[in-house]
Amino acid sequence: MTSTGAARGRAGRAGVDQGGGFEAVFLDPVGQAVQQRWADAAMTVAFEDLPPVSAFPVVPGRRWGPGLWWSATTGRHVAAGSNAMRVQLMVLDRDPDVTGLAGRPVRLLWRSPRGQVRSWVPQLFARRADGTALLADCPSHAGAGRERAKNAAEAVAQACADIGWTYRRLAPLDDVLAANLKWLAGYRHPRNAGRLGLMAAVVEAFTRPRPLIEGTEAAGDPIEVLPCVFHALWHGHLTADLTTPLHERVLVSLRGSSSPGKTGGAG
Repeated sequence: MTSTGAARGRAGRAGVDQGGGFEAVFLDPVGQAVQQRWADAAMTVAFEDLPPVSAFPVVPGRRWGPGLWWSATTGRHVAAGSNAMRVQLMVLDRDPDVTGLAGRPVRLLWRSPRGQVRSWVPQLFARRADGTALLADCPSHAGAGRERAKNAAEAVAQACADIGWTYRRLAPLDDVLAANLKWLAGYRHPRNAGRLGLMAAVVEAFTRPRPLIEGTEAAGDPIEVLPCVFHALWHGHLTADLTTPLHERVLVSLRGSSSPGKTGGAG
């Protein structure tokens, strides 16, 4: 992931009137817009529980449009505006340090040194276990975004740095890693853990690194066991090298044992 956290040292280029500070706009429980000082809102508002402050745009001709991502972290749907955002939601949903997710829950306002009002709505909000948060945008490729987006990124990074949060423009995933995670995400729902005792049998089968199919067969009928194995790989109970295509001979091991390779975490 490409961080703009270094914007602390570039605050002079962020184009923010330091006297005015930042304001936050979000929706209250009955859908009314609320504007509040950013530092106060960041301390008191559970942005992970809020709906989008504004709708995701629909771009004619684009293959992927707005939709919903079911989060294994929260058990709720998260609004997503593009395929690139859904991929990043998938990565963060798998991150054990993330406790909450939301799409576009807050708009940041600030004034330029000339007094002009500027605003930006980051695409993604992720709450961390320590109470801090990540605001992020999800460009479809590394060079995506016009000048306004790049200027806004510096300002939002400054707003986050001021309160101990982080802002990032999340780099697209490698195609193989993205494909593997999409496959495993299909098994993220708790129902794929299977019957009582099956997960324990799967974990036992991979206490030493072994090919996926061998451990699966050691735990029982592959038709029943494979969904549980993929569920365990999604949740990190088991690990495998997700930077190469998944196949039946890929080495799988128990988390914390000698790793067979990179697991492709959230970064």
